[in-house]
Amino acid sequence: MPSHKQWKYDLHPSVLMLRSVISGMKQKTGRSLDEWLAFVKKSGPRTQKERRDWLKKEHGLGTNYASWIAARSVGKGEAEDPQEYLKHAQDYVDHMYAGPKEHLREIYDAILTYAKTLGKDIGVSPCQTIVPIYRNHVIAQIKPATRTRIDLGLALKDTKAPKRLIDTGGFAKKDRITHRIEIAKLADFDNEARRWMKTAYDMDA
Repeated sequence: MPSHKQWKYDLHPSVLMLRSVISGMKQKTGRSLDEWLAFVKKSGPRTQKERRDWLKKEHGLGTNYASWIAARSVGKGEAEDPQEYLKHAQDYVDHMYAGPKEHLREIYDAILTYAKTLGKDIGVSPCQTIVPIYRNHVIAQIKPATRTRIDLGLALKDTKAPKRLIDTGGFAKKDRITHRIEIAKLADFDNEARRWMKTAYDMDA
């Protein structure tokens, strides 16, 4: 098995956000997360949806707090510990490029190598099926879409682009990723693909 570059990944923004929410929960709601969980399990309805609605209606919690507490109370939506996330980030990538997709790993490494040259403010935070690349917001994402290609998604707003840059419909749906480039071999990540990636970076200044 060929060796692959071991990247140093960054905390996913959702992990940071959830840490902030949990740390401030007692001050804002009167109970810590653990206290809410104990209370819901003792006094709340049975299902996740009922618990969410009950927390909102009877206890005045906002949708985010109510949803997180209700999900955790039934064993879902576990908050990621930062160290646990970073430990698993490499595993996410290894699983994405295992077996028949392993040959795409060199493309992935080439894209990240270039992304890191865009600026010191670049962050890379793997999820289970994609690897988002951030500046202030997501500027790109790398996804092994099939066994034969990677889709390089780019945040280019309503940019008018050549045929190679496929419109994802993301701008109309208010998604960050609005275009994608299909990359089936290393040579496909060429100067044109790099230019569009640099454009996405510059647009998020």
